[in-house]
Amino acid sequence: MIKINQLSKKYKGAEDYSVHNLDLTIEKGEIFGLLGPNGAGKTTLISMLSSLSKPSSGSFSIDGLNFQRNKSELKKLIGIVPQEYALYPSLTAYENLQYFGSMYGLKGALLKENIVGHLEILGLSAFADKKIANFSGGMKRRINLIASILHTPKVLFLDEPTVGVDVQSKNVIINYLKKLNANGTTILYTSHHLNEAEHFCTRVAIIDLGNIVCKGEPQTLIARQKDAKNLEDIFLDRTGKALRDYV
Repeated sequence: MIKINQLSKKYKGAEDYSVHNLDLTIEKGEIFGLLGPNGAGKTTLISMLSSLSKPSSGSFSIDGLNFQRNKSELKKLIGIVPQEYALYPSLTAYENLQYFGSMYGLKGALLKENIVGHLEILGLSAFADKKIANFSGGMKRRINLIASILHTPKVLFLDEPTVGVDVQSKNVIINYLKKLNANGTTILYTSHHLNEAEHFCTRVAIIDLGNIVCKGEPQTLIARQKDAKNLEDIFLDRTGKALRDYV
């Protein structure tokens, strides 16, 4: 579903590459976890794959569509849940979803049906006409998710989709993502919640300093490394225990 070949990104004025000569293939129907410390290149990679940031070099394709030749068609295939809330706080939940759905070309009865259905599934029907500014973090995350899937994307990019949410919201989000995946949506997911990733993802890649340092099925990676009990042990072994603060 996603083929990445020697993809690199170096921001203007930066000394180092954020992503450097990265090769990766993600199969159709996978839940693929992209894990790494702060500044490892996770968000940069997703920004390039979603056409929000232009690569410095290399190439990629999604469902056979090349990012240079088929940019418009490619954008229609994907949904993006950004790390920061991408919502208008002065609008209601319904108004936000109506706006984002129309951006994907949905309208009329189909758009209304999709909005109402997703609000119900994610437990937000009672808040459809409330302003986003008054929502909790978990409620905003769920609205953010709905906004990205109204057009039924083939590929869903998730950048920290459960950060800062309550346990109940996290459970609802993860369970719904599993249902989307079971219905055919390929998921590329980043998170610092390694226990969540260990149980949610079919495969993971650990990225550090713009390069993939290991990849595979979580349980296979754990079994291969002596004394490793979980994915966090693998993560610390491959990326180290030093702090990764950056500005």
